[in-house]
Amino acid sequence: MEFLQNIQPREYQEKIFQTCIKKNCLVVLPTGLGKTLIALMLVIQRMKEFPGERAVFLAPTKPLAEQHLNSFKKQLPELFGDMQLFTGEVKPEKRKKIWQTADIIFSTPQCVANDLKKNLYNLSNVCLLIEDEAHRCIKNYDYNYVSQEYQKQSLHPRILGLTASPGNDVSRIKEICKNLSIEEVELRTRDSDDVKKYLQELKFEKILVDLPVEFEEIKHLLTKLLNEYVEELRYRSVLFGPANKISLLELQKKISRALSMGNKNYNYMLGASACAQAIKIQHALELLETQTLEGFNKYLKALLEQASKKQSKGVVKLVAKPEFNFIFMQSNELLAKNHEHPKLNETNKLIKKEIENSPTVKIIIFTHFRDTANILSKNLNKIDGINAKVFIGQASKAGEKGLNQKEQKNIIQEFSEGKINILCATCIGEEGLDIPEVNAVIFYEPVSSAIRTIQRSGRTARLNKGKIIMLITKKTKDEFSFYISKAREKKMKKAIEEIRGDFMKKDKLELQRKLI
Repeated sequence: MEFLQNIQPREYQEKIFQTCIKKNCLVVLPTGLGKTLIALMLVIQRMKEFPGERAVFLAPTKPLAEQHLNSFKKQLPELFGDMQLFTGEVKPEKRKKIWQTADIIFSTPQCVANDLKKNLYNLSNVCLLIEDEAHRCIKNYDYNYVSQEYQKQSLHPRILGLTASPGNDVSRIKEICKNLSIEEVELRTRDSDDVKKYLQELKFEKILVDLPVEFEEIKHLLTKLLNEYVEELRYRSVLFGPANKISLLELQKKISRALSMGNKNYNYMLGASACAQAIKIQHALELLETQTLEGFNKYLKALLEQASKKQSKGVVKLVAKPEFNFIFMQSNELLAKNHEHPKLNETNKLIKKEIENSPTVKIIIFTHFRDTANILSKNLNKIDGINAKVFIGQASKAGEKGLNQKEQKNIIQEFSEGKINILCATCIGEEGLDIPEVNAVIFYEPVSSAIRTIQRSGRTARLNKGKIIMLITKKTKDEFSFYISKAREKKMKKAIEEIRGDFMKKDKLELQRKLI
């Protein structure tokens, strides 16, 4: 394609591109399979078709918008057009001036949405709107406001949505399509016939571990404590269904809403504390079963500290229970004897083996919890040849500072250059960021979300052979999450095929009307 420098689009990219020329399209492609190139090709085509008009590329975060800008600058000749990054750091009046001269604008949706509401500029001469990570286009997210205004204002509207996975629910995908005025969905997976030939071998390994007997004893006592609080909630007629984490969190919201509106129901007032403590025990159980003993112990210490400061009467009562004290002492004793969760030990073994086989190997370990990422990094750095770094988001949590954008960039740069060979990442490493391809992705715990599973998996086996290793503690939440994710991925494909079928029926009806 004209203007593309030293790039030959793949067969499936060409096919998808042809659809995008004709219709507003939602492109569903796993991470690393070239969604950005399709966007680039469409920008070139639309700006050639409508000279003097501009393209707008939206991404949910500033680093991701900046990443797309740099990618475009690499692939397009300097004379193609003026490319600019919009951020909240640039004053509105300056953004207004930039808008008048820029050909391609890269921005967060919040920035453009705010400017439109202030009438700084309009979208009449925008011939293409691209929305990356389009699975976010639900409810009141700013993507939706921008796309709706775009449809009203643009003289030549065309919308391109990009995502690794839109989710597994038909109604959710339909909502995304409605919000973006999507007319066609293009789905490809690693197993698609026109994709397979471009990919390297991907090995999948599932490692099952048993919860040690000592952990089972602690689990038994925690479950006993949990049941006491659950029974109280049932006795007070505030909990009727299952007592899992999700239902307890929903109950907490319900009680909180009722109390904030002035409801002085006695059972609600007492139930609020019981529900809060039940959630804390649920969290402790999850840490014990699926994470690390050190992290579990740290959480118990945090509860003891809360009690000492008398921040919560419920916590004071919880830590005063003999079972709690026994659990805390047991965890201290086990740590003193160097006992740890078998997953942590398995991770050490896996990494040692990979480094021995290939000293230049790059690995990402994904985990849900920051504490786990910190513990993993600390343990792995004891191994010769390992330089592990924690990769987390910007927000400060539980007194721990996050990583600012500059720090995140530096870590990714060092990882690219091989100065760091292991990233211990939370969900920040899943979405969008320009993390180089890795030799292996380790799931410290499975995630029930199909979106997150696909995003994590897409970090490997693009240009070279790759591995996905899943660590699962038997008879715990891990097993449930693993099978749920698999089911949701299948459901996603089925849901998209259903929606594509609806689009085809609509096209046939429109054709019939024209022929009448």
